[in-house]
Amino acid sequence: MSITRRDTLAAMLGTALPGLALHAQQNRATGVDETWLDTQRQREVPVKLRWPDASAYPGQRPVVLFSHGLGGTREGGSVWGEAWAAAGFVVLHLQHPGSDLAALRGAASSFNDKAGLRSVGSAAQLLARLQDVGFALDEIGRRHGASQGRWGTVRPTQMGMSGHSLGAITTLGMAGQRYAKFEGISEPRLASFITLSPSMPTTGDARQAFERMARPLLSVTGTRDGDVAGTGATPERRAAVFAALPSGSAAGDTASNTAGNKAHLVLQDADHMTFAGQTGQAVEIVPREAVTRHLQHAHHALVAAVTTDWWKATLMDDSAARNRLRAPVHLRAGDLWQQK
Repeated sequence: MSITRRDTLAAMLGTALPGLALHAQQNRATGVDETWLDTQRQREVPVKLRWPDASAYPGQRPVVLFSHGLGGTREGGSVWGEAWAAAGFVVLHLQHPGSDLAALRGAASSFNDKAGLRSVGSAAQLLARLQDVGFALDEIGRRHGASQGRWGTVRPTQMGMSGHSLGAITTLGMAGQRYAKFEGISEPRLASFITLSPSMPTTGDARQAFERMARPLLSVTGTRDGDVAGTGATPERRAAVFAALPSGSAAGDTASNTAGNKAHLVLQDADHMTFAGQTGQAVEIVPREAVTRHLQHAHHALVAAVTTDWWKATLMDDSAARNRLRAPVHLRAGDLWQQK
């Protein structure tokens, strides 16, 4: 990550989230890479962990997970993970074997090979991803229960789940999406969700597919957030996810706030790779417009600030963050923010 991009991010975070800029500048660790073994499936799951500054954030710390897009790695979402860790969250970046970079290289000749891309993003791989998340939640709980190192300081429930592209589909699956031949999952340990570049269901009625999603969910997309894998995704269809979500919160859901339980951010001229949360060659795998590259630093800073506030409001019950979400600062002409 370049110093220029870091300084831009820190400066905007400091404006949007008082007191966060200093932590964003200080917390520049690249994270800790580990490989967790799911013994039940005999599956190795690479992860990257980002720990907040313990001296700045004493007490139990909430955990948020990030799931990368098709062909990604645990480096996905690094921009977001740095911002969230700087705000006091333990961040766990998951890598999903079978739909990660290694699998993509084995199945597709390039990002123009749409059939190869779709084979890696199959229903079987989505199920494996959902199981990866369940395993990670189990492992967090196990490590916390055993007071294993810093895991003894985390909060093993009321966690957050997020992801980009196929990771956003994974997030919707953990939030309770129903499927034609699968009732889906509604994981009780997850209290709030963020989807970056989400997708509508490929078949059936979206409102029925999403009707169980009573917990807080933020959808983030852009006006150039189009089709990458040949699935028919368009910016309009990605934005339509928000309209199909139910509003309100479940009875007894203490992590929810009925005002703004669902929210929607659409950034003018942001494309699909804007929301991968990376920079450099990692986001140049598909053709991009000059205007998108020009705005990427500002878009990254805005998404980092809004998503951080979302976690603070929904996982920490932070009233100041909730108030900032009523009218996020630094929106540009053409950007859209909605809540319901």
